[in-house]
Amino acid sequence: MLVHQKTFLLPDGREVMIETGKLAKQADGSVVVRVGNTMLLATVVSKKEAGENVDFMPLTVDYQEKYASAGRFPGGFFKREARPSEYEILISRLIDRALRPLFPSDYHAETQVLVYLISGDRNVLPDAYAALAASSALAVSDIPFNGPISECRVARINGEFVVNPTVEQMENADLDLIVAASEKDINMVEGSMKEVSEDVMVEALKVAHETIKVQCRAQRELAEMVGKTQKREYCHETHDSDLKKKVWDFCYQKYYDAANERIANKAIRGEKVKEIQEQFLATISEEEAAEKKFMLNIYFHDCHKEAVRNMVLDTKFRLDGRQTDEIRPIWSEVDYLPSAHGSAVFTRGETQSLTTVTLGTKLDEQTIDGAIIEGKNRFLLHYNFPPFSTGEAKPNRGTGRREVGHGNLAMRALKPMLPLGENDDFPYTIRIVSDILESNGSSSMATVCAGSLALMDAGVKIKRPVTGIAMGLISDEKNPNRFAVLSDILGDEDHLGDMDFKVCGTRNGITACQMDIKVDGLSYDVLAQALMQANAGRMHIMNEIEKTIAEPREDYRPFVPRIVQITIPKEFIGAVIGTGGKVIQELQRETGTEIAIEEVGEFGIIDIASPDKDSIEAAIAKIKAIIEVPEVGSVYQGIVKTLQPFGAFVEILPGKDALLHISEIAWKRIETMEETGIKEGDSIEVKLLDIDKRTGKLKLSHRVLLPKPEGYVEPERRERPPRRDGNRRPPRRDFNPGRPQRRTEE
Repeated sequence: MLVHQKTFLLPDGREVMIETGKLAKQADGSVVVRVGNTMLLATVVSKKEAGENVDFMPLTVDYQEKYASAGRFPGGFFKREARPSEYEILISRLIDRALRPLFPSDYHAETQVLVYLISGDRNVLPDAYAALAASSALAVSDIPFNGPISECRVARINGEFVVNPTVEQMENADLDLIVAASEKDINMVEGSMKEVSEDVMVEALKVAHETIKVQCRAQRELAEMVGKTQKREYCHETHDSDLKKKVWDFCYQKYYDAANERIANKAIRGEKVKEIQEQFLATISEEEAAEKKFMLNIYFHDCHKEAVRNMVLDTKFRLDGRQTDEIRPIWSEVDYLPSAHGSAVFTRGETQSLTTVTLGTKLDEQTIDGAIIEGKNRFLLHYNFPPFSTGEAKPNRGTGRREVGHGNLAMRALKPMLPLGENDDFPYTIRIVSDILESNGSSSMATVCAGSLALMDAGVKIKRPVTGIAMGLISDEKNPNRFAVLSDILGDEDHLGDMDFKVCGTRNGITACQMDIKVDGLSYDVLAQALMQANAGRMHIMNEIEKTIAEPREDYRPFVPRIVQITIPKEFIGAVIGTGGKVIQELQRETGTEIAIEEVGEFGIIDIASPDKDSIEAAIAKIKAIIEVPEVGSVYQGIVKTLQPFGAFVEILPGKDALLHISEIAWKRIETMEETGIKEGDSIEVKLLDIDKRTGKLKLSHRVLLPKPEGYVEPERRERPPRRDGNRRPPRRDFNPGRPQRRTEE
């Protein structure tokens, strides 16, 4: 076993170790990355040959956290790791987006990257090291890759930038960026902020890139130690240079002219492109068209891409006729769905989101049960992308990774503006659902805008509205000064362009961003221009949505559950819940409310929810009765629970029974309980006379609440004679003729 190790230091002095040669040696490449007690195992395997007629990179990336890494059992019935959580999916996407652009464009062999958390420290966030592990596995393999790359997290804490902060440090951060880059260029950014400026964000990217350069050099040195600097040879594409020249000679100018017609409708533009292709196919034989269909599709695509890009760079006009910084027409509407707690329709060009807001109770909170991250989540945002939104008919296979990623971006954009802080008096759990009904670029940003509108429509007191915009870039590889930054990009511009940079924020600053760069080389000047142009676009969109609704409604809709919160001493939590939840379930059934209770410090916090105010008040009264401590002299309306020959046991408070002796029922002598007419289940008013200090038993009276008859004299109570030893005789037991009596000497 030949083990190689390479270490480097983070800016704060922590050591990171990359090790290869010990685990998973049959993979094309495998490494273990260790930071303190956190260890990640990354493996990569790639087939030697590409599949037939494959013209893309079939890359699969999966990240998984082993529960044993943190000494925990998985939840669920089967008690084993199953489908990936959303957190694992998001990390998988981060790795994928960082790696994918750097594989050779003509490399089409099926490749799988797997990253496992095999040891976890609860104070170390593993997502900041996952792409480093994946790239290191590629570095020690013979798989063609234009890397290495790495990633790091940059947070701003008390005004200072911190690289890969601990979980504890992150609690005080107002900026959280994950940045991936090569030694030369940044190629992926994902992050959330609390309304920071564009300048702060650029500075954070510079700090991240300096750290990443060190990590990339460490990977190169490790590859040299292993001897994997030479990559495998491959040939995954076969070309016909004559056919390629024919396509470009015939189609290029036609593509250019069609793009320059500046047609806003996506379907019509697509028909014109298809018509040009059919015109070319008519110039060759059907046999050649069928035989070389795969190559023709590649040449058509590349020619069209080059023609559109040059048209934009030459004319500074775009496919749909807009200028580079122009936003598509916007219209929006709120209160579209009368039965939803809040709803909005947001349409920008050919992209449309129908978004709803639902307000729930503490019982609707999401439980987070990861290997490292646990807790509760009071804000959920779900993004749905049905196939009809792009005019397609495809099977519904459930929520995909793209939907999880887009929804998470919108969630991070809106969350800083929600009243969910410890000092906010907001007891609700919030769920936003965005259904994309039309899509032609920036559907995640449409979700952000529609989400702001729907939250205000629901009456949620957000601090400020949030809007989002997607920025694009078209550049000339030969001339760095020839480029165009595009605001509010179309789907075609995303596909044919060099950058997809989504920026979300309020009037005060940025709250979330996501950037994917598809080319080598993006200067900070270009990035700064994109950020400033995005700011202008966001302000334009903000002005448009504020025409629809500018601030949250004064109150929630009548059918939204009202939530009242009360606090009880910790020792009464069990009494309110009852054995097996019996008491709290009965309370909910009787009052028609939803009740949730949580222990916080020395208190129990109870949330009572119902659209009906009277139901809430009834539940509060019953809970107060449960926790009330009986006081001597107090009068209660009790319920007769059981009858005995000597009196009745009356429930004066939930779970608290007391004896009403036969002698305390009326101002007269009563021989039997039948004379009173009292039955089990009757309601009777009683007064608490005494509490036995030794036994805690309660003594009740009903007669003291009745007028005392004139001239009434209390009958004398006979005392039994003392025992011969001077002690008081015990009370005489009721005679039971069915049980033999014990004889005594007396």
